[in-house]
Amino acid sequence: MPNQRRTSTRTVVLVVVLVYALLGTLVVGAVSTNTLEAGYRFNGLVERVRLALDPPPDREILPVIEVTASGKDQAVEPDGFSAPEPAQPRAKATPRPRKKPVDVKLQVNPARIFASQATKDWCAVAGTQIVLAMHGITDNSEQSQRQIAGRIDEWESRRDSLNGGWGPSAMAQALADHGLKGYEIRSYASRQLALRDAAVAIKRTRAPVILLAWRGAHTWVMTGYRAKADPELFPRATVTGAYIYDPWYPRVSTIWGPSDPPGAFQDEAEMRRNFLRWKRPEGAYASRDGKFLAIVPTIPRKQQRASSG
Repeated sequence: MPNQRRTSTRTVVLVVVLVYALLGTLVVGAVSTNTLEAGYRFNGLVERVRLALDPPPDREILPVIEVTASGKDQAVEPDGFSAPEPAQPRAKATPRPRKKPVDVKLQVNPARIFASQATKDWCAVAGTQIVLAMHGITDNSEQSQRQIAGRIDEWESRRDSLNGGWGPSAMAQALADHGLKGYEIRSYASRQLALRDAAVAIKRTRAPVILLAWRGAHTWVMTGYRAKADPELFPRATVTGAYIYDPWYPRVSTIWGPSDPPGAFQDEAEMRRNFLRWKRPEGAYASRDGKFLAIVPTIPRKQQRASSG
């Protein structure tokens, strides 16, 4: 995700100003002729100076749990722990479930829970706020978003984001510290596996899933899905799309295009275009690179209700 740290020391500010003063003339000339996209390179230089002078702490973060295609990894118990069901004697055989398309989504009011990110870098903050608002823990005001953003020093770690600021672990820890415990960071080898696991989690917990879109640079909140069959009953069922709350709305990205209104359905083509394998330009993340990432609930929430079509 883009850098979202707060500059905390006067030294950093003074040095960055000095860098601008020394290199400003060269950059203005280069940008005016569009030389090697000098403006972007200059911003990168300033960012490297800031990180060198005010690096993020190197503290422990939440683990990334790799989910396989075995199916057993999708099991979620009511108390938030995975466990095998004990064998129970059955008096007679139960009928085999019938495959049919499903359309499941959490019943929420977009006007009450959607929060557009207050700055271009605060997608993770706004995504966290949306999830909290869905459970009545906070509202969707900009003031509340800024309060969440202001606590990043409690959660940031270089292991989570080499740029500092918000990464998946910071988001999950922010949810837990606001009282929404049980969210796990999970990785997947395929997009379909990620969407099936997210779909099962939404149905079982009645809670939203956070998807790391745009190769890990952006946050989407998934509140429902459509599938060719119930993924809980048919582990290989194809999920044909997801209902998404995009904090970028109503902005337009020069790379990804216009964002859609809160709760819009993103079909398979849109999921292939936006929900991509983790790949960040700032460096390597051993447990994330090349994987699809999601922050998934494991504890059922009575506050939410899921409708099924």
